Amino acid sequence: MKRAAAKHLIERYYHQLTEGCGNESCSNSWCASSAGFNRMDNNAAAVKALELYKVNAKLCDPHPSKKGTASTYLESSANSNSACGNSKMNHKDVHSVRDNFKDVNYLTEEKVYEILDICGEKEDYSPLIRVIGRVFSSAEGLVQSFRRSKPHTKEELKSLQGKDEDKDEDEKEAAACSATAMEEDSPTSSSSSRLGESSSGENDVQKLAPDEVSVDIEAVRRVYRRLLSNEKIEAAFLNALVYLSPNVECDLTYHNVYSRDQNYLNLFVIVMENSNLHSPEYLEIALPQFCKAMSKLPLAAQAKLARLWSRYGAEQIRRMVETFQQLITYKVISNEFNSRNLVNDDDAVVASTKCLKIIYYANVLGGDLDVEHNEEEDEEPIPESSDLTLQELLGEERRNKKGPRVDPLETELGIRTNDCRRPLVPFEEFVNEPLNEVLEMDKDYTFFKVETENKFSFMTCPFILNAVTKNLGLYYDNRIRMYSERRITVLYSLVQGQQLNPYLRLKVRRDHIIDDALVRLEMIAMENPADLKKQLYVEFEGEQGVDEGGVSKEFFQLVVEEIFNPDIGMFTYDERTKLFWFNPSSFENEGQYTLIGIVLGLAIYNNCILDVHFPMVVYRKLMGKKGTFRDLADANPVLHQSLKELLEYEGSVEEDMMITFQISQTDLFGNPLMYDLRENGDKIPVTNENRKEFVAQYSEYILNKSVEKQFKAFRRGFHMVTNESPLKYLFRPEEIELLICGSRNLDFLALEETTEYDGGYNKDSRIIKEFWETLHSFGEEQKRLFLQFTTGTDRAPVGGLGKLKMIIAKNGPDTDRLPTSHTCFNVLLLPEYGSKEKLRERLLKAITYAKGFGML
Repeated sequence: MKRAAAKHLIERYYHQLTEGCGNESCSNSWCASSAGFNRMDNNAAAVKALELYKVNAKLCDPHPSKKGTASTYLESSANSNSACGNSKMNHKDVHSVRDNFKDVNYLTEEKVYEILDICGEKEDYSPLIRVIGRVFSSAEGLVQSFRRSKPHTKEELKSLQGKDEDKDEDEKEAAACSATAMEEDSPTSSSSSRLGESSSGENDVQKLAPDEVSVDIEAVRRVYRRLLSNEKIEAAFLNALVYLSPNVECDLTYHNVYSRDQNYLNLFVIVMENSNLHSPEYLEIALPQFCKAMSKLPLAAQAKLARLWSRYGAEQIRRMVETFQQLITYKVISNEFNSRNLVNDDDAVVASTKCLKIIYYANVLGGDLDVEHNEEEDEEPIPESSDLTLQELLGEERRNKKGPRVDPLETELGIRTNDCRRPLVPFEEFVNEPLNEVLEMDKDYTFFKVETENKFSFMTCPFILNAVTKNLGLYYDNRIRMYSERRITVLYSLVQGQQLNPYLRLKVRRDHIIDDALVRLEMIAMENPADLKKQLYVEFEGEQGVDEGGVSKEFFQLVVEEIFNPDIGMFTYDERTKLFWFNPSSFENEGQYTLIGIVLGLAIYNNCILDVHFPMVVYRKLMGKKGTFRDLADANPVLHQSLKELLEYEGSVEEDMMITFQISQTDLFGNPLMYDLRENGDKIPVTNENRKEFVAQYSEYILNKSVEKQFKAFRRGFHMVTNESPLKYLFRPEEIELLICGSRNLDFLALEETTEYDGGYNKDSRIIKEFWETLHSFGEEQKRLFLQFTTGTDRAPVGGLGKLKMIIAKNGPDTDRLPTSHTCFNVLLLPEYGSKEKLRERLLKAITYAKGFGML
């Protein structure tokens, strides 16, 4: 039997196994329509079809009642075979085939409109629905559809088929007949084995740029706009996607189809253009299955999709974000997730989060990028712990030795989130609050550290987590590292007989807090930096307070007040912006700035909030990005406005302003200091042509060069504590500021909602009602004093005061004693005062004159 005839028979066997003949009473055991037939997947059916062909097994004729893809194909094949056998085809039969469009195995915009017009004339859209069902349920059909390049003409197809050396005259005749009936010899099977065989696909791959695909996206959008208004046609897209997705997932998982034909990406581009994907009909089955398939794309394919979508506008990106967010929210709300039923185990939520990551990086790529201005790495590596040898002996090599974790897709694209100054869509729109509420962060952190393929961690997609959830993940990481250091210390004391010292102990005098603290930290930084990763334990000399967190809070508060005192001269203070900046002419050595960086790192590491006021550029520089002209808007708005006016000046800059590339600054004593932005800068005038260079170099000097030594020392101290932390991986610069400084918004109504009561009090107690009325009547400064008195800091934690777990406990009957507090546990001990006036007077006195710690 000749090859063409064999091919037709094998394909008929395949469709018989996958879809049947349509006869419900069929007795053929190898037909999907028979009662006892066991269903098989596409790959198994393809293998079985070959076996049946070899033994010449029984082949069913299509039943007249059979409707759909299989019968369409079989009827077309039968017509084709019979016509080829007679070498002639009745013109009326050809017209009938054309009317039913049984030969259409891929779509173009023109073909869709042609079918739509014919269906509109007959007021019967079933042929179009069948075509959409056939093409959109077939990976091969969809990949070939809506190509920017022209499809093969009949002559080109005949020529391609005629090149087969094994074809005899009968087969050439069959090819000619096939060309008369079909525009391209493309079977309806979704099997991936033949994808990429067409020469047109290969040529497209060679011509395409890294961020291009061969599909005509604008044509796809126009087609969707025309068709989605019809409910019956819309249902065809939905049903086709349900059928398509499992086959695509199989192709990507087991057949490595993308490496053979990069045009396979077309089907994801086409499906994602469907503006109805987020509608309720898709959320149950179709969209989750498609997300699972899309999440199987190899890294290179994900990167290509991200580059392609980065060229879309904000509206298109937002639509895709909302599609995946809708699915995640729907799944979270419709299931009861808890510590036993983890959201991490839900395939739909995990897959849609992975898909959302592609959109996230497209959003970053399409935004305002700055990939050039990067801070140089520290010249000297951060010293490793001297405990490393013991850890290796215990089989516990230090994790993240090669530095912080980096997302593979980020590496593939060659960008970082911090490179993006302004994304297409705000980063906040990627956060899913319902997911954050049900996420068991302790379990998720475990999956994050173990990095197994079986368990997914949402910490690998930090864009979907809010600052509160990420802060909790960082807290677990810090605590586990503290416990690890404590355990190593205990083992050292047993093995080497060293003195047991499992904590980072600081004993300080209130009147000499800077001298005592910084000298001690300097010694630790030089002798064994790993001790900085132990849990901090502060003791004020002459006071009885035991540090369970509250004493540390006050320690940091006092240290910050001293360090940022302008009289010391390490930082300058801008009265207009209320912000601090490094003093370029400070007399302090670099070691002092290193110690300040250590203090900042320790605050994060020990979950303490600092009253620090830096411009955002400091946090960007800590994350590895240099300051640029844009950062001056925050750091020095007056200078930024002056330089902006220089750039926008329409007259002659050289003649009217008479500026040169030499600038002046004043030192601590008000003396002018001259600096040349270029060599012999005083002789180089600023002109309309070089003013951009002048502005860039001026900004570079103010934000980077003038404070280079101070900032490098500061950053080095910060990294001594945080170098092994997932801080950079999880947080953006603005979130780092929130982490260090806490929330500036003090919502005491939220605090009232979350406060708990003990010792006989409840929210309906008279004294409690009077307490809240009194507190709400306080001014801003008095409220901050109350927070300082009760919690040890006057700042709200990440997420606001609603995240602060405060307890008000009864401390006896009416008395003249003042209220007291346990700042370590945020507990206020409140006597049951007899009147509201007495409560106010006692409370104000307590918060105004509170200083020091004692034992109760």
